[in-house]
Amino acid sequence: MFNKLKDLLNNSKHTIALTGAGVSTLSGIRDFRGKNGLYKDFDADKIFDINYFFQEPTYYYTQTKEFIYSLDKYQPNIIHQTLAKLEQKNIIHAVLTQNIDMLHTKAGSRKVIELHGSPQYHYCTDCQKRYSFAEIVPLVQSAKVPYCDQCGGLIKPDIVFFGDFLNAKTLTSANIEVAKADLMLVLGSSLIVQPAGYFPQTVARKGGKVIIVNEMPTPADKLAEMCFSDLQEFCEKLNAVL
Repeated sequence: MFNKLKDLLNNSKHTIALTGAGVSTLSGIRDFRGKNGLYKDFDADKIFDINYFFQEPTYYYTQTKEFIYSLDKYQPNIIHQTLAKLEQKNIIHAVLTQNIDMLHTKAGSRKVIELHGSPQYHYCTDCQKRYSFAEIVPLVQSAKVPYCDQCGGLIKPDIVFFGDFLNAKTLTSANIEVAKADLMLVLGSSLIVQPAGYFPQTVARKGGKVIIVNEMPTPADKLAEMCFSDLQEFCEKLNAVL
């Protein structure tokens, strides 16, 4: 089966990867909907609700102190490293990720399209002044809500909240990659959240191949050329044949 996958990768003209929260669980970052997902302990819909953020920003910064503003302590795992290596070999041309943990970039991937943004940058919701992740972390870790030192406005992470629109340039870049792709690897995504959930269908509809690796079934499994459930084993075997 992995020899077939090797052939698909070698014969593909434009392979892309779509990654979800399951990719980062091997790094110790909990996913949202898995067996030990954050939804079991937190009301993620409330934490990432844009209206509630403006109403009560303390709630967001308090609840995310440990799993967003401690991201520096996490390291890329075999999945991030494999994708970075495949990009270096010119086998994978882009990584589209639903994750906000910045681990693909940390692993060395160069073309990473962060569909839901990331906390790498924050900005003032009034004057738009930008702040780095490193500037905001000490404030959040000391239980302070960050406000702009220029105008006093509330500072928000450059993350897409529920009720936000995806960044138009980011979405355009993602759609361009999906349109060019003749092979898509879907890794660790439930494919429930849109628009990422539609990307495999778009690739398959135009004759491309889709490979899905996810612990739980996804709505796109029936479209896939191959399905696997163990991400670590998948990457270990993929590394062995490439």
